[in-house]
Amino acid sequence: MQKPLGLSVTIITLNEEKKLQKCLESLSGWVDEVIVVDSGSTDATLEIARSFGARIFKRDWPGFGQQKNYAMSQCKQDWVLNVDADEVVSPQLRASIRQFLERVKAGKEAARGAELPRLSWYLGRWIRHGGWYPNHLARLCDRNAAKWTEPPLHEALQVNGRLARLSGDLLHYTFDSVGDQVATNIRYARLGAEAAQARGEVATLARILLKPIGKFLETYVWKRGFLDGFPGFVISVNAAHSIFMKLVELRLEKNPRDR
Repeated sequence: MQKPLGLSVTIITLNEEKKLQKCLESLSGWVDEVIVVDSGSTDATLEIARSFGARIFKRDWPGFGQQKNYAMSQCKQDWVLNVDADEVVSPQLRASIRQFLERVKAGKEAARGAELPRLSWYLGRWIRHGGWYPNHLARLCDRNAAKWTEPPLHEALQVNGRLARLSGDLLHYTFDSVGDQVATNIRYARLGAEAAQARGEVATLARILLKPIGKFLETYVWKRGFLDGFPGFVISVNAAHSIFMKLVELRLEKNPRDR
């Protein structure tokens, strides 16, 4: 077994027993530590994390970015990889991360972070169109030069320095069903509306009608979601539904009489 290269991994969790084991298996044996910050799981999440030797912290939910920043602050290593509980590091990505960190250690790489390509599994197939792939995400960083943003939704890792782009996919085992995706859309609609309101956005009836249509055309036609077959169609409809629900929530927030 190769010696770990000085890498911490952070995972934030809440009732992730169905997917966490596969995630942790993909990290076993090559990272220095795994930090799990849990916000109140009532299933077997923590038992699974303990079985893999993860360092566990329990913390009430403050928001996505805030929780990830806290997790990063608990790391013992300078280099940190963030993954979600429903993500798996592929062997190809693991090799790419190792090569990158070896170059950093040897002084041959000046980047302070790296973007990873994420490939998502949905309705029985890997989704490669509609804007879902390669979906490069900044997830690996020198924590001394990086911080997560803290909006209500869609946090991002900001790195003060150059970002490298690695090869090999971060495998994302996303929604278990169409219903799961719809429920997530509804749950996130209020958070998205809060962020939109803070930006001063307005949800007119014309915008509520036209933006979802535009989103469907963008993902299904322009970004070729149709090449993913029926799952691509479902994804595009749900993308439109997500925009619709966010704008409805925004309008109701500004116009309580419409409730």
